[in-house]
Amino acid sequence: MYDYRNNIKVILNKTDADDKSLANSLNAIKAIISMAEGGEVEQEPKNNPAKPKKIANTQSIAQRNADLKQFKQLLLGLTELIETPGDDTAKNKSLEALHKLTFVPGVGKRYGSVLGRLDQAIQKSKTTKDAVNKKIFEEAMKPKEQPKRDYRKGRRYTVIRALSGCNLINDNGQIVYRIKESQIHSLNLKSGDIVEAIETQDNPNYEAEVLRVVGYRKLRTRDYDPIEEFRYAVVQGKAGQLAITRNIKGEKLRIRGKDITIPVDSSYYQGENIHLEDGSIVDLAWYTGDVRIKKNPSDAVQIRWIYQVDPPKQSDLSYKKKDKSKDNKQEEFTKLDMNLHYQRVGIAIGDNQNEGILERIVTRYNGIPIPIDAFEGKKKVMERQIKELDIVILMTAYAAHDATWNIQEFASKYGVKFAVSSSKGYRSFERALYRAENGLPAYEGTQSIEYKQEEIK
Repeated sequence: MYDYRNNIKVILNKTDADDKSLANSLNAIKAIISMAEGGEVEQEPKNNPAKPKKIANTQSIAQRNADLKQFKQLLLGLTELIETPGDDTAKNKSLEALHKLTFVPGVGKRYGSVLGRLDQAIQKSKTTKDAVNKKIFEEAMKPKEQPKRDYRKGRRYTVIRALSGCNLINDNGQIVYRIKESQIHSLNLKSGDIVEAIETQDNPNYEAEVLRVVGYRKLRTRDYDPIEEFRYAVVQGKAGQLAITRNIKGEKLRIRGKDITIPVDSSYYQGENIHLEDGSIVDLAWYTGDVRIKKNPSDAVQIRWIYQVDPPKQSDLSYKKKDKSKDNKQEEFTKLDMNLHYQRVGIAIGDNQNEGILERIVTRYNGIPIPIDAFEGKKKVMERQIKELDIVILMTAYAAHDATWNIQEFASKYGVKFAVSSSKGYRSFERALYRAENGLPAYEGTQSIEYKQEEIK
């Protein structure tokens, strides 16, 4: 073994107090010890830069999952924002995820400028007309919630129609309940119908709820008062001077062979979100044997039902007099310049509230109306209906969401003329019919479309 003791003494005696001398002495002592153990002297590498230490990833798995969740939220928010520009929900979702990602270690330092530009772009996103129209369209296509009915077996009664509403009588001919017109109209009840009904104490609008129609019996003439109707009558005139003379087809109101004008007091029908104005559509009713019919029929006639439709503009229901030189001095509604020439027109509607009005509009332009149940879920049934049509008009206010896309698909597949009426108003339906027939845009939207009026000769 090498004796290193003397060497260490010499080194220590020559070591000064400065850092350089101490470092040199330390290296010399290490060399001596290595020699004593029979090893080789380790030499420090020269001009070799120290390798950077690898930083351990101290981020927990939970934190990484949280960061990935924020990144996913950012992508979803941006996707929604692209689909619906300016949407506040999408903007808030995107900005929230973006701000959280800036606090992730290394992200803010590396991508701070890019994230800042993205932040500004998100905040500047504005709603477009197309996005507004799309949102309105999607809201309109949502199917209406059907009222839930209690199908517990109720007692059976016979319907006796009144001018407004009806009476439910038992087997002894006694009036048990009186039902308002709103329930009668939805079920299209008539005198003689046998219904099941249950008492509704919690409903202030009527005394009982009709569950269903279960039969019909022919009543004797003495058992009820016959009623006559004049459906889809048009209210016309200025405020305080409203009157009814004809229906939407231009047919005059006639009672016992005479033309009748019925003045309308709009104040009498105000309330419950119902009001009468120029262009309103109503149903009239009167008792056939009313003694007032002969001298003063306006006292006998009553408005039975007011349709909830969009009233047309005043000009749309204006009357134009024919040339005085002609004997026929009748007046008629202004019409669009359109003739369907007996084309089959499908009316895609979910319930039949306004079906009669729309069918008459099609007939008015020499078309053949064919109702289509827009709540029909079977595609094959829908396809068979549409492939046989020439024109199909979709009423988005009544249609189911799924059926809407099916109708568009089949109309395109079979070359059927197609247009959309986004409103319940009959004028909106008429314009949609015009667009379909003349190859104009299916959706009216906010664009300006010229609807040519028929010239009255």
